[in-house]
Amino acid sequence: MIHLDAAATSPVRREVLEAMWPHLTGEFGNPSSTHGLGASAARALAEARRTVAEWLGCRPGEVVFTSGGTEADNLAVKGLALAAIAPDAGRSGQRGRHLVRSAIEHPAVVESVAFLERVHGFEVTVVGVDGEGLVDPDEFAAALRPDTALATVMHANNEVGSIQPMAELAARAAAHGVPFHTDAVQSAGWLDTRLGVLGVDALSISGHKLGAPKGIGALAVRRRIEPLVHGGGQERGVRSGTENVAFAVGLAAAVRLLGRPEQAAARAARTSALRDGFIREVLHRVPGAVLTGPSITAAGGAGAGGAGGAGAGGAGGAGAGAAGARGASAGAGARAVDVRLPSVASFCFPGTSGESILLQLEERGVIVSSGSACAAGSDDPSPVLLALGLAPEVAQTAVRFTFTADTTAADLSAASAALVAALADLRALAP
Repeated sequence: MIHLDAAATSPVRREVLEAMWPHLTGEFGNPSSTHGLGASAARALAEARRTVAEWLGCRPGEVVFTSGGTEADNLAVKGLALAAIAPDAGRSGQRGRHLVRSAIEHPAVVESVAFLERVHGFEVTVVGVDGEGLVDPDEFAAALRPDTALATVMHANNEVGSIQPMAELAARAAAHGVPFHTDAVQSAGWLDTRLGVLGVDALSISGHKLGAPKGIGALAVRRRIEPLVHGGGQERGVRSGTENVAFAVGLAAAVRLLGRPEQAAARAARTSALRDGFIREVLHRVPGAVLTGPSITAAGGAGAGGAGGAGAGGAGGAGAGAAGARGASAGAGARAVDVRLPSVASFCFPGTSGESILLQLEERGVIVSSGSACAAGSDDPSPVLLALGLAPEVAQTAVRFTFTADTTAADLSAASAALVAALADLRALAP
């Protein structure tokens, strides 16, 4: 079985399980207890927090452990927004009831923003993206207002892999004094996600995308934040409840294995080369294939990028172009700078069904996805692909291939062959 759905989840590393095991067995104390077992648990938790903080380039007191990326996003968006309107925020801390998000955020951010709009009367501005899924910094800046409580833009998109110009966006937010959050669930481990490098005030990560188990994540936050869960005041009062020491230790072990930014850069370079080769092969072997998201770089030798960029063999069929796309890059040529996440290759195959392709590939031993696993079960076209300008009927033909650092050239060659065979079978069955 070839697993190419790493954006949905990744396997737990053996070293992570080994680090966790003592805290699931003999070292099972509650960190709030004053006896020896509790003190041992508290020390382990503090060490895990220091490790994650160092990896994210922040202070230990700025790290809040959560149950995963979704909770971290909820805590960031709701907590920062509510802190901005809290009566005790003071005149200097209070801002207003206005939020800014991009059009391609993860559902955890989209629904958190919608909750604040519905329940707390916030006004929301959604900043669009171009045909490659990129936010324009000037358009982002134009959306910011004196009453903006929070702006949130994900670092790298989970469906099409577009990497946002975070430094430019952060500079615009800082110039307006607006707190800035990013969802770094997909970029962590591939890109430099230190807060100071990105220029953000808050950043979310998820353990199970990094080699840790499901059920652990973290929010690094440098601003005052309102808690969503009240109780005993754990996690410096931001997230009450007995801390999950074993899983926090597991997250720390995972980020230690991932190493420093230069190690991430080396992983990214290796995987980007494999990704580009896979993209070129698919576009060459599948007439009408549409690469979604950013085009690959000039070094990759291809430039069939953007929503509506057709692969070798001609146009992508009816509606394949990004009808009405804002800045669609069909046929725009290769990029000089890589703004696609190393681990993501995403396509549409007009005239077929994305779900049918998934089933055909699974029968051939290849596991992929049709989009965000966090929107599973929905028959609606992906809002991300619609935001890129793809027609709804084309968006429903999407297939996402996502890799780990352990993915090999042989894996991708086999996946390409399986895809060609699957599409041939499906098109033979078409009326």
